[in-house]
Amino acid sequence: MNHLLLLSLLPLLLLLLPPISPTQISVSPKTLSKSGDPVTIQWSGIDDPSSLDWVGLYSPPNSSDDHFIGYLFLSNSSTWQSGYGSITIPLINLRSNYQFRIFRWTASEIDPKRHDHDHNSLPGTKHPLAESEGIGFESGRGPDQVHLALTGQEGEMRVMFVTHDGRESFVRYGRGPDRMDQVAGTRVDRYEREDMCDSPANHSVGWRDPGFIHDGVMTSLKKGKRYYYKVGSDSGGWSITYNFVSHDGDSSETVAFLFGDMGTATPYSTFIRTQDESISTIKWINRDIQALGDKPALVSHIGDISYARGYSWIWDNFFNQIEPVASQVPYHVCIGNHEYDWPLQPWKPDWSYSIYGTDGGGECGVPYSLRFNMPGNSSEPTATRAPATRNLYYSFDMGSVHFLYISTETNFLQGSSQYNFIKQDLESVDRKKTPFVVVQGHRPMYTTSNEIRDAPIRERMLEHLEPLFVKSKVTLALWGHVHRYERFCPLNNFTCGALGFHGEDWKAFPVHVVIGMAGQDWQPIWEPRENHPTDPIFPQPLRSMYRGGEFGYTRLFATKEKLTFSYVGNHDGEVHDTFEILASGQVLNGNWGGDGAIAKGKVGSTISLYVKGASVLMLGAFIGYVIGFISRARREAALGKTWTPVKSEE
Repeated sequence: MNHLLLLSLLPLLLLLLPPISPTQISVSPKTLSKSGDPVTIQWSGIDDPSSLDWVGLYSPPNSSDDHFIGYLFLSNSSTWQSGYGSITIPLINLRSNYQFRIFRWTASEIDPKRHDHDHNSLPGTKHPLAESEGIGFESGRGPDQVHLALTGQEGEMRVMFVTHDGRESFVRYGRGPDRMDQVAGTRVDRYEREDMCDSPANHSVGWRDPGFIHDGVMTSLKKGKRYYYKVGSDSGGWSITYNFVSHDGDSSETVAFLFGDMGTATPYSTFIRTQDESISTIKWINRDIQALGDKPALVSHIGDISYARGYSWIWDNFFNQIEPVASQVPYHVCIGNHEYDWPLQPWKPDWSYSIYGTDGGGECGVPYSLRFNMPGNSSEPTATRAPATRNLYYSFDMGSVHFLYISTETNFLQGSSQYNFIKQDLESVDRKKTPFVVVQGHRPMYTTSNEIRDAPIRERMLEHLEPLFVKSKVTLALWGHVHRYERFCPLNNFTCGALGFHGEDWKAFPVHVVIGMAGQDWQPIWEPRENHPTDPIFPQPLRSMYRGGEFGYTRLFATKEKLTFSYVGNHDGEVHDTFEILASGQVLNGNWGGDGAIAKGKVGSTISLYVKGASVLMLGAFIGYVIGFISRARREAALGKTWTPVKSEE
């Protein structure tokens, strides 16, 4: 009797149950061995497929539908119109499992008010079709996000990395891969959602557990020697073996790769725009590092580091992307607006209303301060629960160069702690030991870009900092923020200094160079004519010697006698601008021809080695990856004895 009752009720029960979707989704492999390994998402059974059907990435798997990590349209698969297909992407270890979900999204549901940073409407989640099982990473596989930094002390190298549980971890290191018999402990730090200052960083849409940040220092290193190291523990697993060349305080040579505003690339769309060109920047720098052999080098990233802007997994993506470089050479940074700025930041004078806004996405410098540890002990309180902002200003010597990093986001005016540090630091440089002084900060003191909003801060930099730079005969002042390359003549108060080639009096004024072209592709226009602000004509002032819109990076090579500075373009890995500065401060005119002068060995054997040696090998492994805006500005000028103004036709 009970059976008959159940059978009679079955049609009603079926009506009450949600419809069973014919869509199937599977993911393989179910377990990944390391961060960055690929995973393939396969689906089938989609009725009447639409170009708006999409798959979302979720981590942790219990995230709400609207709080995805990223998304991909199924139309990325060539077979999507048949209702089935597959997409393969790399996954970064976020220390929790992933899940994939497929949704139908219709044109009538597009909400123009709900869009990403790039003004694309975010996909809707009203019609779920299928969800995958959870996938994750192998346990006991060791830490991630390994990166080095100098400590400012001879015989030391700092290494930082991330674990999921914060268990006691170590650094094993030595002179060979089979002789890592020295051990250093690590201290552990982390930050919480409550430490963030604003949305999205402190909101569930942007927050993800950042893991535990480990910080260890390898000591008693011999000068200029290659060391091998790995990080982790017996219980939690060990990383692969990395290597680096230790700093040599007795060497007069300096090699550095410098840029700003790089960011990171993701294989999916997300709430903010990511930077595809950053892949090429890292690729070419890695080529150059391989060509160095056993010479120490340095990477300098001067602000706007990951462009996470409150979406914490972007930091994980960034550190995974730079690890091939940052695990080999020290990776140094200074703070930019996209690491720090938020509405209630402590130093926000009246004149800065158009400058300091919400660019930090509510992070208020916290991830930047804890994920890096630069030399010195500079810090500023946040006036919130958040820990003090660190890594603001510091300096160190490397070879024949004294490097000074400053913050344009915190107080630098006369009387501030930072101003006093800059003044004392510049006055104490031993020019016999380090004849070249390179200052680096984020927002530029000089630019011919149409950055009207930053005009008040440039005025204060000219008033308070430029006199210090000129008096101390700073060699180079490097800046980011403007996403282009621009080199100026030796400058003081907008006036080019004489070069002294014809017996005239001359002074060693700083050469300002804007190097914010490493990845971010938001491009401001150049300054229009003052009386014709709406006409698309952008004359290049005489003080601007070279300016270009191509992505890339710069490299510095210095001896006690001469410093050579070069701009490398991402689309071909070749030098597009170069100039030299003598130890006296005298600036030699550059070769703008782009004719491979660097590769032909005209500016030093070490730089020549970059292009001659490794480019063939690296180009074989990386075939012309160039995505995004490219505007190449070639310059043809003779190596003459006077400045040659080079006009731009951007």
